[in-house]
Amino acid sequence: MMRIAIVNDMPMAVEALRRVITTVPQYQIAWIAADGEEAVRQSRADTPDLILMDLIMPRMDGAEASRLIMRDSPCAILIVTATVDGHSSKVFEAMGWGALDAINTPVLDSSGDPGRGSELLAKIAMLSKLIGKSPTQSLSARVAADNGRPQPDFPLIAIGASTGGPAALARVLALLPAALQAAITIVQHVDEVFAPGLASWLAKQSWRDVRTIRANDRPDPSLVQIASTNGHLLLTPELTFTYSTEPEDYYYRPSVNVFFHSVARWWPGAAIGVLLTGMGADGAEGLLEMRRSGWYTVAQDQATCVVYGMPKAAAKIGAAVEILPLDQIAGAISREAAFPVVRQRSGKKRAI
Repeated sequence: MMRIAIVNDMPMAVEALRRVITTVPQYQIAWIAADGEEAVRQSRADTPDLILMDLIMPRMDGAEASRLIMRDSPCAILIVTATVDGHSSKVFEAMGWGALDAINTPVLDSSGDPGRGSELLAKIAMLSKLIGKSPTQSLSARVAADNGRPQPDFPLIAIGASTGGPAALARVLALLPAALQAAITIVQHVDEVFAPGLASWLAKQSWRDVRTIRANDRPDPSLVQIASTNGHLLLTPELTFTYSTEPEDYYYRPSVNVFFHSVARWWPGAAIGVLLTGMGADGAEGLLEMRRSGWYTVAQDQATCVVYGMPKAAAKIGAAVEILPLDQIAGAISREAAFPVVRQRSGKKRAI
């Protein structure tokens, strides 16, 4: 079930949005707010999977509401306004604060059917994939799956890299304190033929125990573990690793996005997301979902990247809490691992 909130001060617009949403059995209306101030309060009390946010409203407009929601209770926000072109400056302002996209509001026709409803549904479906939220798998379902499961007493550090990644990985691993108790899992774009060699090389460069991951291995705080097949690395609900050929149309294998999404979905303990140098945009969307789960995320800065592609994509969508030079990333990981944030059964987060 995907929980969707509506923020709009116009009753006819609210009704049009409600009718569109309820055509999909897997979509549920979480709550309705009549202005930005109310939306901010509601989001703090009950954060939905997606907010359909109007722009022009009394007391607080949608851009300011988006800023406060992304600061206090981050979630996916889709701007739904009467005219996107007519409010372009406000649209860009809201997207600057973290809103993901914008679309015109459906309008009820003479028969009561919402025109352009299919366009809105297509946009919602696209965003659900972008943020890794399956319409049939809500946060409450993931939390229910966590119930009764032993809570890991160590953080999981998920690292993604591509072009220029081996040297960057070696530098980060070498600068991490030897006493750090965390499971470090790496997804580097490399063919499975070269993965064992990369693991051996990283071990020599960093003086750490680096091993390739086999199916059914578990995150281990005594190891650095690296994806080692041409399939996508995934964390399972049982907190084991597995590999999958799906999605087949992903150009990069293994995909950082696929792994980050699985961590955000299933890891019940503390986690840190790290995105290093690389071509393309793989990892940005998954890093954003990790940030929305309440965890610390960091991306490498342009000056120290061999190719500023993946971290740039993450920065563009607000996926990274911090963007840092390579030599400062290990320190940030150490700092955050000392005061990690973990998932509680309620779905909220608490420090340990």
